[in-house]
Amino acid sequence: MNNLRNSVRLIGNLGVDPEVKEFEQGRKLARFSIATNENYKDSKGNKVTETSWHQLIAWGRNAEIAEKYLHKGSEVAVEGKLITRNYIDNKTGGKRYVTEIVINELMMIGSKSAL
Repeated sequence: MNNLRNSVRLIGNLGVDPEVKEFEQGRKLARFSIATNENYKDSKGNKVTETSWHQLIAWGRNAEIAEKYLHKGSEVAVEGKLITRNYIDNKTGGKRYVTEIVINELMMIGSKSAL
């Protein structure tokens, strides 16, 4: 049951190309977002699609894969953990919180033509 603690699994499409940063000694960080869709019918029988956006972080080899192969629209499956970080907004001076998913596993599942 320990594997279920703080575990996230999602399948979605990238909303933007990954933003990649390289640090000392060549370690890479990639940031990107994916959209997941949930479809259902409302009380009138109309099909409704709700889209949720998720912010992702990939380190090391996963960042290299994201940089080389992923682009806006790519379909991926990810497994990772939730983290929440905070920072001070320079404009308002207020504390802001950001929840992101740190990727442990990344799988490209779209068609080859999308790569």
